[in-house]
Amino acid sequence: MRFRQRARHRTVAGLTTLLLPLAALVGLAGPAQAATTATATYAKTQDWGTGFEGKWTVKNTGTTAISSWTIEWDFPSGTSVTSAWDADVTNSGTHWTAKNKSWNGSLAAGASVSFGFNGAGSGSPSNCTLNGGSCDGGPTVPGDNAPSAPGTPTASSITDTSVKLSWSAATDDKGVKNYDVLRGGSKVATVTTTSYTDTGLTAGTDYSYTVQARDTADQTGPVSGAVSVHTTGGGTNPPPTGNTVKLGYFTEWGIYGRNYNVKNLVTSGSASKITHINYAFGNVTGGKCAIGDSYADYDKAFTADQAVSGVADTWDQPLRGNFNQLRELKAKYPNIKVLWSFGGWTWSGGFGEAAKNPAAFAQSCYDLVEDPRWADVFDGIDIDWEYPNACGLTCDTSGAAAYKNLMQALRAKFGTNNLVTAATTADGTSGGKVDAADYAGAAQYVDWYNVMTYDFFGAFDADGPTAPHSPLTSYSGIPQAGFTTADAIAKFKSKGVPASKLLVGIGFYGRGWTGVTQDAPGGTATGPAPGTYEPGNEDYKVLKTSCPVTGTIAGTAYAHCGSNWWSYDTPTTIGTKMAWAKTQGLRGAFFWEFSGDTSNGELVSAINSGLN
Repeated sequence: MRFRQRARHRTVAGLTTLLLPLAALVGLAGPAQAATTATATYAKTQDWGTGFEGKWTVKNTGTTAISSWTIEWDFPSGTSVTSAWDADVTNSGTHWTAKNKSWNGSLAAGASVSFGFNGAGSGSPSNCTLNGGSCDGGPTVPGDNAPSAPGTPTASSITDTSVKLSWSAATDDKGVKNYDVLRGGSKVATVTTTSYTDTGLTAGTDYSYTVQARDTADQTGPVSGAVSVHTTGGGTNPPPTGNTVKLGYFTEWGIYGRNYNVKNLVTSGSASKITHINYAFGNVTGGKCAIGDSYADYDKAFTADQAVSGVADTWDQPLRGNFNQLRELKAKYPNIKVLWSFGGWTWSGGFGEAAKNPAAFAQSCYDLVEDPRWADVFDGIDIDWEYPNACGLTCDTSGAAAYKNLMQALRAKFGTNNLVTAATTADGTSGGKVDAADYAGAAQYVDWYNVMTYDFFGAFDADGPTAPHSPLTSYSGIPQAGFTTADAIAKFKSKGVPASKLLVGIGFYGRGWTGVTQDAPGGTATGPAPGTYEPGNEDYKVLKTSCPVTGTIAGTAYAHCGSNWWSYDTPTTIGTKMAWAKTQGLRGAFFWEFSGDTSNGELVSAINSGLN
């Protein structure tokens, strides 16, 4: 779930890819031993007019490992690198040099690595060398082969009548000239870039797209993989099966510094407007589910004024803590279901070990959730693995099938009388986190996915550009294509996950920068804005008065006050998102987390009214 940072990794799906022609790739230095064993290709992944984002990819095409790499190139005057990640980039005038970091220099045979940078100007690189040799992998021009297949397109900005497609570039020994865009196997456009917006479509209709590259000799290569698109509108989105879900996360640690107790759900009026609570978090360690904070969970004694029942806990009662308070809440609001959520940003590192023996993990979780002391409190389990076969706080390498296997084991153990749900990535990019694991295969075992459609952007990129952390749709100048709510939901649908198993996510907090002079998104910054509990992060209940909204973009509000710049959702923008969720046929919505709301539950009320 959201606590700590997330979605900070630039999983770039190229928008405008440039494969440098051979003439531009001839090295200035003489042939070197690495020249025939590796290639370096460049892609301009974003272009916002006055600047751009670029990416270099080094691939080991030889049969032995490479221990380090250095790329050198020239930019024309007026074009420069302003910031970079995953490589050390320096320059001497217009000549630029990028060297590997300590952790990404070694490349096994067939392996590749990328680094990115933000740039100013509009020029393209030339005179590229890799480890002193030619970036095309050899000192001579090979035969004119057909181009490779481009990457499978990613669909974004889906409307009733249009869709934007983006794909990673094909490769060719003499250069790619253009791409044919195929809809249902028939060509609808030829473009020179790696993106295309198809218009004139029919609302509520299914389409399939592929892409095919053509080289400078007009040879076409194989078609890419296909992406399925369902346009919005048309009244064809099926209604959700079962009751609409309105789910909030309650954090076990909120009872400490935040002084937010289960009783606050009652006094705020929120308890009467929700259907489910995810209690966060249980730990995942040693391949098992485990208690997160025993004192908060079942030991802390609440006073009469803190308790849902209005009766103080006693020293000898069988169950105290948050679990007993949730029991009292369910007695007062019997419609509410409570799930115990395991993992989260901090404790997801344990899932790799758990995935080695899914049945044993499922048994440990069942034994803990169904412990006789609190079995009546919980109605199921929620898995918050950040992220299967990808990187969050730590990196997981358990394989694409591990997630499905884990969810299958949990369903088999918990049966059909318990809920089994999961929080998931919202990375809608091609080759991103959704593609890394079998979310489609696992969907048959879960009641729904909580798609974490927030934290797309924030001050974990300390110098900006400023951007809304939870955009509903794309917009001109967005720092990363595919990082929107609409893209995430479309991605899951294209995988075959039913809309009725998807919840849209809302953050009850904002993300912000300081040192910002520009009111509109896209400004530069000097670091994270001050926050009560975490730099760059603040609750909605604080921001609504300390930094009121000055504008909206892509369905999310933003605020510029002094030198600080924040983005956050308001009752108005939540209303827009809930209306959108209904047009998509989604099961409902969830939020992180209760304590960020006002004392009278403004945001919970907006979710409730928006989904009714």
